[in-house]
Formats: sequence, structure tokens, C-alpha cells
Amino acid sequence: MSHTQAIEAFLPCPTPESWLQRAVDRLEILLVDHANCEKKAASTALNLLFRHPEQYQLAQKMSRLAREELRHFEQVSRILQRRGIAYATLSASRYAAGLHELTARQGQDRLRDQLIVGAIIEARSCERFAALAPRLDEELADFYLSLLKSEARHFQDYLRLAEQVAEQNIDERVAVFLERERELIESPDPDFRFHSGVPSKTPRAVR
Repeated sequence: MSHTQAIEAFLPCPTPESWLQRAVDRLEILLVDHANCEKKAASTALNLLFRHPEQYQLAQKMSRLAREELRHFEQVSRILQRRGIAYATLSASRYAAGLHELTARQGQDRLRDQLIVGAIIEARSCERFAALAPRLDEELADFYLSLLKSEARHFQDYLRLAEQVAEQNIDERVAVFLERERELIESPDPDFRFHSGVPSKTPRAVR
């Protein structure tokens, strides 16, 4: 099974066609938010590393993941510069916050849930890279396809770490988060972002 097939089997739904069409039409916002997402992913990994130094495997994985995400940020930033697109900090989408609403409040259960959320976000990123690539120009298509392997590994690393932390089967807990993910992806969303849901017919102004 390929990386893409494994992720498609994991996620509860594909990216809606309407989102893909909006992404092609709003490419500047897509790229700026992609850069922001890479920074946030690096920050999340570093935060987990500093909060849980006793978790050796987690520290090793998060250190490597943070370096890779920052390298991806640099790559997206260069694409923005070449295309004359001004970098900006956009308001966050509802996606990550909507998933994190379900996380436990403390202890190992909270860490388990944070890792599950990380796995889902990485999986959705990977799925969207693959879905977008055939619709984009050669430079962006090649770039997004080049990200698939590392993003798929990030997804697998997060999921394995969640299982290690839980020390038991986490399928039922993962299913809870995946159901929320489906709601966020398939419901109308007033903001267009890299992880947003179905584009609203009356989108909010970019902010």
C-alpha cells in the first residue's frame, strides 16, 4: 500500500471537490497559509519535546519533525518570494482548534490525544498535497508531491507515539477524533485555509 493509499484509508473522507476548486482560484492564500501551517507544525513539535523530555522516543521524533517542518517553511517562503506574493500571518482556521476541543485536560491522556490530533493533521495535509498536485503548475505540483513521503512519515510517527503513550489500543479514541475531522472537512466554512472545510458561498474577507 502506498503512502497516499494508507492515508486515504485512515481519513474519514476525501477533500471536497469544492475546496480543491477554491484552492486553485485562491492560490496566494493557499501558499501563505501553507507557510503558516509549516511554522505551526514545527512549533507544536518543539512544544511537545520541551513538555515531555522524559519521553525519549517522542523527543527524538519531534526534534527531527521540527527540523523538517522548518525546512518546508523555508521552501514555501522561497516560492512566495519568487512569485511576488507577500507573506502575512493569516487568522487561524477552525480546523486544529476544533480537533483540540476534544483533547483530555491532563496527564498521559492529554498527551495521547495531542499526538492523535497531530497524526490527523499530518494525514490531511498529505491527502491535500496529493489531491492538489494534478491541478497545479509544474513547480507547485513537483513540490507538493515531494512533501508526501515526509508528511506521511510524520502521520505514522504521531500515531505510533500515541499508541506507545496509551499502552493500549487507541482505535476507539482515534475514531472519536476522526468523526470530528469529518464534520470540520465536510461542513461549510466561512474562511478559506489549507485545512478549511467546504467553502462558503459568502466567504469572509481575508484577515
